[in-house]
Amino acid sequence: VQLQASGGGLVQPGGSLRLSCAASSWNAVAWFRQAPGKERDFVAAVRWSGTATKYADSVKGRFTISRDNARNTVYLQMNGLKPEDTALYYCAVKTRGGEPILSFMAEERAYDLWGQGTLVTVSS
Repeated sequence: VQLQASGGGLVQPGGSLRLSCAASSWNAVAWFRQAPGKERDFVAAVRWSGTATKYADSVKGRFTISRDNARNTVYLQMNGLKPEDTALYYCAVKTRGGEPILSFMAEERAYDLWGQGTLVTVSS
C-alpha cells in the first residue's frame, strides 16, 4: 500500500485549502494534525463505504472530508481557516480488519499506515 498526502501551503485567515490523500487500498482514512509544541490531534475521518464520517469539534462546519473511490483519493476541504489550524497534517489509513466502528475512527491506533505530513500555515 502506498500513501501520499499533498495540498498544504500558506493561506491567510479565512482562506481555504484542500488536502489530498492518495492510497492504493484502504478501509478508512483519517486526517490528524500536530501543531508546533503540541500533541497530534484527530481532525476528520471517513469510511471507504461512505457510511460514516467523523470530525473534531474544532473543525465541524468548516472542514469537509470526502472520498473518490475511483481515484483512491480522500480529500479534506478546509474553509474558514484560522491561525490555530496551523499544523503539520497527516493522512492515516486503515488497511486491515475492515471498516472501523464510529467511536474508533478518531483513534490513532485504528490506523496502520501513515503519510509523512503536509504543512498548513494560516497567517496574514
